[in-house]
Amino acid sequence: MSVEIRPVPVPERLGTPDAAEFEAYAALGFALERATWGHDDFAETAEQLLGIHRHDGHRGRALLGAWDGGTLVGRAGLGWERDATAETVELTLGVLPSHRRRGVGSALVAAAETTAHDLGRSTVVAYSDHPDAGAEPVGGAVLRAPDGDARLAASVPAARFAAAHGYALVQLERVSSLEVTGRIDDFRDDLHARAARASELGYRLVHWTDRTPDDLVDAYAAARERMALDVPAGGVTIDEERWDAARVREHEAEELDGDTSVLVVAAVTGDGEVAGYTELELPRGREFAYQYDTLVVGAHRGHGLGLLVKLANLVRLAEVAPERAVVYTWNADENAHMLAINLGLGFRRCGLEAIWQRTADVSG
Repeated sequence: MSVEIRPVPVPERLGTPDAAEFEAYAALGFALERATWGHDDFAETAEQLLGIHRHDGHRGRALLGAWDGGTLVGRAGLGWERDATAETVELTLGVLPSHRRRGVGSALVAAAETTAHDLGRSTVVAYSDHPDAGAEPVGGAVLRAPDGDARLAASVPAARFAAAHGYALVQLERVSSLEVTGRIDDFRDDLHARAARASELGYRLVHWTDRTPDDLVDAYAAARERMALDVPAGGVTIDEERWDAARVREHEAEELDGDTSVLVVAAVTGDGEVAGYTELELPRGREFAYQYDTLVVGAHRGHGLGLLVKLANLVRLAEVAPERAVVYTWNADENAHMLAINLGLGFRRCGLEAIWQRTADVSG
C-alpha cells in the first residue's frame, strides 16, 4: 500500500473546491471519534476547524493528511505557541481502523516530528483517548503517569504505538460527563447561598457571552495567562502562554467564526481583578457543552470560588440552552481539588485521555 502524507490546505471558505481536502479532514475526525467512543461528541466540525485556523496570531497550527489514492485514511493536527521561548509542539493523530498497522500512523508521526524539528521545538506532546470500556486494566501490565492514581493497560494499541516511537506516558486526564437536565433548581439554590458568602468576602459574579466586557478584558487576560502555569502538569512540558487583550479578542473571534458560543462566569474583586473564572463552549446545533478552563488565581483560593463560578455557569446554561443535556470536561487525574468539585456537581468519569511526550535533539 502506498500512502501519501501531505499538508492539508486551509481554505478561505467552506463549500468550495479548494475546501474539499479540509472538509475531508473534518469528516475523518467524526469517523475516528465514533470508532473510539461510539459517538462523535468530541469531533470538531469543519466550521470549528476553520475558525481556529483563521486566527493564528498567537498559536501556530498545521494539518497533515494521509491519502490512499483519493481517500483520506489518517490525519494529524499540530499546534504550538508562537513564542521564542516555547519548546513544544502538540500532536493529535488518528488512522481509520481499516488502515491501522500498515505504517500510516508511523508516517504521520515522522512528518509531525519533522515539522517540530523545522520549528526548532525539542518536545512533541501527543494525545490518545481511552473510553472506560477498555481503559481500566483487568490484568497484565499497567502504565501509570508520574502523578495521580489512574492506570492504563500497557497492552492498549496507543500505548504500544507510543512506546515503539519513543514516547513516554506523562499524564492521565479523566474525561467526565454531567447530565444537567432537571438539575437547575438544585444548582440555583446552591448558587444563591454560595454567592451570598462570596459577596461578604468582597467578590461579585460577572457573566458574559462570547465577548469579554471592555472594562474586564485586561484582568481576564491576566487570569487566563495563569492557566498554563497553575494547572497540575504531571510530567508534561507546558509552554507559557502570553495573554493580553489582543489575544482574548483573537480567541473570541476564533470561537465565533467556528460557530461556537462561549458562556463565561468570573468572580471579580472590588478593584476589578478576575479572581477566578470558568467557561462553557456551545458548538452550534449540538446537544452538549464543553467545560473547558476553570481557574482560581492562587491568592484567592480557599473561598469556594471554583465551585461558585461553575454553579453559576451551569445555571446560565440551563437558562439559555436547555437543550444541552450533557456537559463534558477534562481534568488531570492528580487534580484532587477540581475533581472533588466536579464529583460533587455530579460529573462521572467516562474515560481517560493519555498524554505522551518525546524529547529529541533538534540541533542537527
